[in-house]
Amino acid sequence: MKGKLLLAILLSASFSLQADETSSWTDEGQPSPEHLEMQKPEFHLCQDGQNQSPIDIRGELRSNLAPLTMQYFTTTLNIVNNGYTIQLNVPKGNKVQLDGETFMLKQLHFHAPSENTIKGKQYPMEAHFVHKNEQGELLVVAVMYNLGKENMALEKVWQQMPKGLNQEQKINPALDLNGLIPDSKYYYRFSGSLTTPPCSEGVRWLVFKQPLSISENQITQFKSVIHRDNNRPVQELHGRVIVN
Repeated sequence: MKGKLLLAILLSASFSLQADETSSWTDEGQPSPEHLEMQKPEFHLCQDGQNQSPIDIRGELRSNLAPLTMQYFTTTLNIVNNGYTIQLNVPKGNKVQLDGETFMLKQLHFHAPSENTIKGKQYPMEAHFVHKNEQGELLVVAVMYNLGKENMALEKVWQQMPKGLNQEQKINPALDLNGLIPDSKYYYRFSGSLTTPPCSEGVRWLVFKQPLSISENQITQFKSVIHRDNNRPVQELHGRVIVN
């Protein structure tokens, strides 16, 4: 009963969103995330919102969430350097099931260092898998990366990472998306927002508990293309509930 109540609290913040989770910080460029409060008036939620992402995950309540049901396949992807991150655009077909609804994977992208933290720990990298349901509501599934051995699945992406701004190309050969997610599908869950302007709220967030590995060289490769840290600082919880 308690688990159902907590989920109801989380879901009450969800509404239809049309924004892309990697929209630019401004039309003129990408200033550091710390200067969100200096952005345009239409981005007021970045400063005034009460359910902003990312967060520090701590004090979570156990509600015995079932593992996430995912259907990811070997897929032909388009890779683009949009100046803020490296993004993989995904065609139709890959999806997850949550709350009795189907969310289709639209794109995934990377942040170094991680945006969310877990009990104060910041990871070298975090991937965001951005999904949308028929109502336009967003679900972001996050994967953390620990520093360690080279990530072979990620290396296939890194070898084709565009260095030029807004260069988009197909990844060849097709990539098995299951190689970019952990074997364990248990997660932390909370209600949050886009981490880039307009910082729209009502996004369902799932952060996998099991991290993957990434080498120091792979982190260096990413930063040599993006040229700076591209994480937004941790935001206040404002009484939100985190469950697992």
